[in-house]
Amino acid sequence: MLHFPELWMKDASLGEQIANELRLLILENVIRPGEILSENQIARKYGTSRSPVRDAMKALANDGLIRLERMGACVLGMSPEDIHELYDVREMIENFAQQRVTVGQQDQFIKRLNQTIDKMEIAAKYHNHSDFAYYDFSFHEEIIRNAGHRRIMNLWNGMRSLIMAVIIVTTEDVFAHGPEHVEWVIEKHRKIVRSLLTGNEEDVGQSVTSYFKDSKRTLDKSFPVSETGKDIHDK
Repeated sequence: MLHFPELWMKDASLGEQIANELRLLILENVIRPGEILSENQIARKYGTSRSPVRDAMKALANDGLIRLERMGACVLGMSPEDIHELYDVREMIENFAQQRVTVGQQDQFIKRLNQTIDKMEIAAKYHNHSDFAYYDFSFHEEIIRNAGHRRIMNLWNGMRSLIMAVIIVTTEDVFAHGPEHVEWVIEKHRKIVRSLLTGNEEDVGQSVTSYFKDSKRTLDKSFPVSETGKDIHDK
C-alpha cells in the first residue's frame, strides 16, 4: 500500500492524515467508486472521534473524490479525464508562475530548485519512492510560491494534497520502468531550470508544454481507463 511521505505527514492534523490515506486508497482503486464510507467505521479504524473523520470527509469532497451523505459518503473516485483536467489546471498555473521568473534576480530561487533536484537524485539512488515523489512535488511548488501571486497560491493550496497523491501513484510507474526512466524524469526538471535561466518567454512556454505532455503520458499508464464507476458522479 502506498503512503504519503513522512516529510508531508509530520505536521498534518489527524483529519489530514486520514484524508491522505483515503485519497491514495481511492486513487489506487482499493476503495472503489460506489462504495460507502461510514464515519463510525473510519473513526473506529483510526481510534478517534468522528470530528477528525468529518474533516477528512470534507477534504475528500472538495477534491471531488466522494459525495457527502448522512453519516458518511459515497465514493466517486477519479476518472482519467478528471486527472487530466487536474493536470490541465497545473499546467496553466505553472506556465503563469514560470513566466514571472526574472533572470538575474532569482539566484537563491534557482539554487533552491537545483538543491531539490539533488534531493530527487539521492532519493532515486536509494530507491526511496516516497521521498522522490515529495521532492518532485516540492520542486513545482517552489516555482509556484516564487510567483508571489496570492490568488494563484490559494488555487494551488486547494489542490495540493490531491496533486501530491497523484504524484505518489505516478512515481511508482516511473520506478517500475527502471533507473534510466527515473533519470529521464530528473532530467526533465533540469530542463525546466535551464529554460528559466534563458529568460525567454517562448522557451519557458515550450518547456512547460513539453513537461506536461510527458506527464500526461505517465498519467495514462498509471490511471488506465476503466468502466468501473463510470456513472457514479451522475447518480
